[in-house]
Amino acid sequence: MAQKVRDIMSGPPVTVSPDTDLATAAKKMRDKNVGAVLVTEGDDLTGVVTDRDLVVRGLADEADPKSKLGGIVSRATATVGPDDDLDKAVSLMRERAVRRLPVVENGRPVGIVSMGDLALEKDEKSALADVSAAKPNR
Repeated sequence: MAQKVRDIMSGPPVTVSPDTDLATAAKKMRDKNVGAVLVTEGDDLTGVVTDRDLVVRGLADEADPKSKLGGIVSRATATVGPDDDLDKAVSLMRERAVRRLPVVENGRPVGIVSMGDLALEKDEKSALADVSAAKPNR
């Protein structure tokens, strides 16, 4: 059983700049089959945008799909390192009520760990693990 974040994280992360528009970010998520992108300026992590952010804070608020992500980016309130224990990731997700954590090493984003990743590792028979392991609907 994996004990470190590096053993289960997805990486390298899909990144975009704050100047990326909503439609481009959505297409990138679709093409890479991910539910979140990390927003970076150079090598610095500045935030996270999820598929839910695009819908709830973007399209539902009638944002133009060509508008920049800046208005809907969630600040990365917590990160983990690749050598952190899985229990730390679980604890941070609970504390911060987030479903994904950026994985940062030497100040640079190197991956993402999600609730689904943790479910697959900790309880492979759970409903969340089943959904997380399923092929995408396309």
